[in-house]
Amino acid sequence: MCNLYTQSKSVDEVARIFRDLQMPLTFPEGAPNLAPRDIAITDPAAIVRSSSNGYELIVRRWSWPGPGGKPVYNFRSDGREFGSGRCLIIADGFYEFTKPANPKAKRKDRWLFTMPRAPMLCIAGLTRTDPSVGEAFTMLTTEPGPDVAPYHSRQIAVLPQERWAAWLDPTVAARDIIQPLPADTLSVQPSFR
Repeated sequence: MCNLYTQSKSVDEVARIFRDLQMPLTFPEGAPNLAPRDIAITDPAAIVRSSSNGYELIVRRWSWPGPGGKPVYNFRSDGREFGSGRCLIIADGFYEFTKPANPKAKRKDRWLFTMPRAPMLCIAGLTRTDPSVGEAFTMLTTEPGPDVAPYHSRQIAVLPQERWAAWLDPTVAARDIIQPLPADTLSVQPSFR
């Protein structure tokens, strides 16, 4: 499952994209400095959530400690409804890893998935407050769409722009929003370290 993703947009670019969708953002903790980077488990990263004041962009930790202390960074959405804690995870792309094509290689092959016909992508997420880390988020997963299936048996729940506002509305059923993307929505390319 996804344990690394990339984000390169400035806070102004993100705000413009949401404003163009009639989803103006507020910054209750101040506008963060979103530096282009790869984001790994436990890193702080930008999310958008709904509040009584509209849509808020905040920075939170990716993952909370699960039973036994392992980080909960992906969470199955299948057959579940989420009446609270919904958020959008701001990203440009996400990575999946496969067994190396070269059997002598020590590292897995890394693949970058992007949505080339969109200015950025958002991943369906959930927030939870944990006493040891405070409020944190996790990515929801679903069955893989045809673009991801050759690389992994699950995929993170990437949402097309027209579903962003619906995901942040807890009265809309999750099963109506979280679905595998149609073929040719995502592009994939090898990513060399």
